[in-house]
Amino acid sequence: MPSYYARVFITFKPEVLDPQGQAVRQALQSHGYTGLEEVRVGKYIELWLQAASEEAARRQVEGMCGRLLANPVMENYRAEVALASAPDTGGLA
Repeated sequence: MPSYYARVFITFKPEVLDPQGQAVRQALQSHGYTGLEEVRVGKYIELWLQAASEEAARRQVEGMCGRLLANPVMENYRAEVALASAPDTGGLA
């Protein structure tokens, strides 16, 4: 069965306040970085899984995101799934 590599990016929905993002923005400004209008902080998750096809792997990852990895009330997510390269490299093919 082929191995797949998935990258999941999770961010707060635009209407949800992001206190961590606000703190990072303030810290960056205090270090002289100007012009920042907004900073949003999210999560990045890597997954390696086996599935019969890329579509089956995508369905699994979507299920994981919808049920556990992301809170659909507060967060959006984007998942990228591709055939995994050699197991020891851990990247996309």
